[in-house]
Amino acid sequence: MHSVTHSANILATAFAAGRFDPEELVQRGSQVVASRGRWLRPLAVRLAEAFAGKIHPRKSTIVAFLVADAGFCRAYHNDRVQIANLLGPIPEMIPTATAANWQGCLALPTPHDVSRWLNLAPGELDWFADRRRMAHAQSNPKLQHYRYRLLQKRPGEYRLIEAPKPRLKAIQRRILSDILNHVPPHEAAHGFRRGRSITSFAAPHVGKQVVLKMDLQDFFPSTRAAQIQSIFRFLGYPDTVADLLTGLCTTSAPQDIWPTAAPRPAQPTQRQMRRYAEPHLPQGAPTSPVLANLCAYRMDLRFSGLASTVNASYTRYADDMAFSGNQDFARVCQRFSTQAAAIAIDEGYTVHFRKTRIMKQGACQRVAGMVINRRLNISRKDYDRLKAVLTNCARHGPDSQNHDAHNDFRSHLEGRVSFVEQINPERGRRLRALLERIDWSK
Repeated sequence: MHSVTHSANILATAFAAGRFDPEELVQRGSQVVASRGRWLRPLAVRLAEAFAGKIHPRKSTIVAFLVADAGFCRAYHNDRVQIANLLGPIPEMIPTATAANWQGCLALPTPHDVSRWLNLAPGELDWFADRRRMAHAQSNPKLQHYRYRLLQKRPGEYRLIEAPKPRLKAIQRRILSDILNHVPPHEAAHGFRRGRSITSFAAPHVGKQVVLKMDLQDFFPSTRAAQIQSIFRFLGYPDTVADLLTGLCTTSAPQDIWPTAAPRPAQPTQRQMRRYAEPHLPQGAPTSPVLANLCAYRMDLRFSGLASTVNASYTRYADDMAFSGNQDFARVCQRFSTQAAAIAIDEGYTVHFRKTRIMKQGACQRVAGMVINRRLNISRKDYDRLKAVLTNCARHGPDSQNHDAHNDFRSHLEGRVSFVEQINPERGRRLRALLERIDWSK
């Protein structure tokens, strides 16, 4: 005799395997019970009504519903719920109405399909997905899936780079190409998107009377595994598959990596280390930028709606957010920034208040390192500094200017010159000419 919870668990497995249509629920429920009692159809109707218009519920949510349902419990105690089949039907892909319109997302209804797709044995798949978060307690670097490096941005602020090892990185690239690249982010998102760049991020704010710039702190580690799991379930993947894909795209940083990752006397705070200890998006994984954009979709939607109420424009590049407008926006900008911060916090992010700026047209308006008062441009100060570095490299050799010990100083300078060329081609040509004069053999 199964307990009421165990019986509910088996029935929930059958119910979760397909759509929440009463007839389909009755059909799937009939596959696991010995006989279709009169209690099954009313239960199916109540289930369908309870979750109508919502994302497909998790199995645990269905179990909770069944255990609390008076009709199901009454049928169980009257010995009408007789479980005959413990396996239940094969799960289906159940995308939401929106996701069903997107073309190209790979169908993976079962963990076995995931194993075949990735050419991994089931045990290997479980090891890489690490759903029980065993790697968090793993002290042997050879058994960890990531390599760790801590970067100090400024005193007291750190960024942990979590780079997946080759096999996991190859798996994540397949998830990116076969699944995530087929899902469109919000139109306001300009980072990590083909055809978008920092120039497209800044362009809508050129020549505006007031520009509000805000920054999110710890953008990637603030994106939690539960959010990632919701993305995959939104696309229609059953719970078990969504959990596997989430495990492959998230990580929990082991506590003992900090002395190795941060050999300096300064260490991250306990709050920062706790944030990285929770399952999160690793900064360094190929899937993380796209998933971060998708998880920020609702925040982008709310920001766009808020901006439209005061005739303002809104764009986001990763963790940098920009709002701009003219008279209507200028009158309420201070209050608007408070409302925007409240939305970000409500969505689970932390606002870097020290980086919040309200920039009026009479002063220098800068977004993503570009001046946007009248047109996109690089600031004169930044241009002169880079010009001086290139000139000194040409005169005294590049080693004399590599003060930050860049491993590939040539590529570093190439990137900075290309950035200027993208924004101001005329200034970029002058800097390019200086770059070509450098003798890299010195």
